[in-house]
Amino acid sequence: MSSPHVPLLAPSLLAGDHAHLAASARSVADLGLTWLHCDIMDGHFVPNLTFGPETFAALRRAGINLFFDTHLMLAEPQRYVEAFAKTGSNLISIHIEPAYDHAATLAHIRALGCQNGLVLNPGTPVAAVEPFLDQVDLILVMTVQPGFGGQPFRRDMLPKLTQLATWRRERSLNFRLEVDGGIDLATAAACRAAGADTFVAGTSFFKAPDKAAFAAAFSVL
Repeated sequence: MSSPHVPLLAPSLLAGDHAHLAASARSVADLGLTWLHCDIMDGHFVPNLTFGPETFAALRRAGINLFFDTHLMLAEPQRYVEAFAKTGSNLISIHIEPAYDHAATLAHIRALGCQNGLVLNPGTPVAAVEPFLDQVDLILVMTVQPGFGGQPFRRDMLPKLTQLATWRRERSLNFRLEVDGGIDLATAAACRAAGADTFVAGTSFFKAPDKAAFAAAFSVL
């Protein structure tokens, strides 16, 4: 399943050293990588709490110039997109599952000068995001139930990637197709074959004995 995009690795800040987030982000930039995946959790939509907008502002003040790929795991994401856009987000992805005006929120994200994305959880049918495919810059398929890092990859999510890649090709769309959850070199290869082009790696990246070799392997998927 071909992709219109070269493979891109987006290390997840959630798996970095929370006492030294700027140093963790800098270790990504030092490898020549350009994206940093930032998981924002509210303790309601998912059972965990992570960062807020001020964390982004602090990272920018510390000189971190990476592309902030911001994943809002929030019950009411529409209330927070402006705060994250103003403090450093470059792309803001919102979940399809909560009840709010998805189309208006996607449009608002773009109006704020950011790229936008939609996310679907493992239990959500891929058809839920189909009406929005021409309105987004990225679709993120969760390959674990979001909330905590280190979970095993769910291979039963691969058909979602195949379907999304098929729709993208058939409709001449150009959104990136991202995967997050249990991503390492082996699972990323399976996702790449299914059509994914953007890979969120947390634990596998930050605990890799040779991060440079790990990153280089992703570049040739």
